[in-house]
This record gives sequence, C-alpha cells and structure tokens, in this order.
Amino acid sequence: MAVRMYHLAVDCHDLPAQARFWAQVLDWRILFEAENEIVIGADEHALPGMCFLPVPERKSGKNRLHIDLTPDDQDAEVARIVGLGARRVDVGQDEDATWVVLADPEGNEFCVLRPKATLID
Repeated sequence: MAVRMYHLAVDCHDLPAQARFWAQVLDWRILFEAENEIVIGADEHALPGMCFLPVPERKSGKNRLHIDLTPDDQDAEVARIVGLGARRVDVGQDEDATWVVLADPEGNEFCVLRPKATLID
C-alpha cells in the first residue's frame, strides 16, 4: 500500500495568526479557512500541507515532533523568521550546534538548519 504525508496538523489557540505565520515562513498561501480549521500549502495539489485546529489547552513541554527548515542562507532566514514573530529558544542544544532552534508565536519549537542538498546531508 502506498501512502504519502497529507497534512501536518497543528493544535493552536489563534488559528488565523498561526496559519498566517507559517504561510509567511514557508511562502505558502491559505487554501481553506473555516472557524475550526485552516489549511495552508504551496497550492491545493502540492502535498503536504499544514492544517491548524483549535484546542482549549496551552502547549506544555517540549514538542515531541518538530519541523526542520533548510534555507539557502541560515542567518538571513533566522532573521526573517524572527521578524515574522518567532523567537530563539534553548532546548538543550550545544553552543556549536549547526542549527538554530526557534519557537513560533504559540511556542512550538522548530529548527532552521544549515543549507542541505539531500535528506541524508
């Protein structure tokens, strides 16, 4: 049986703000918006997308799953994403780590890696 990743589901409080933040980070667009669900993606046919869903509770603890981004220019991309509302966070990474850990406006950690060419680079 073949399977593909469809959505990364993100629980959050402020769906429109989270969807706008991630759409700007990834240069995607909002594809569907309802009161209880917002979907973003490169376009409606490009998998995967991200689906933002409401939850009443706040995030607690470090994420068990996170997004890794690989830019052309790590320093420039970190500065751009921080300008969109992310913040740097310490999750125990070494000082000489080749990645930068950020948190989105609701505290979900993600990493901005150095430029990579392949999945095993």
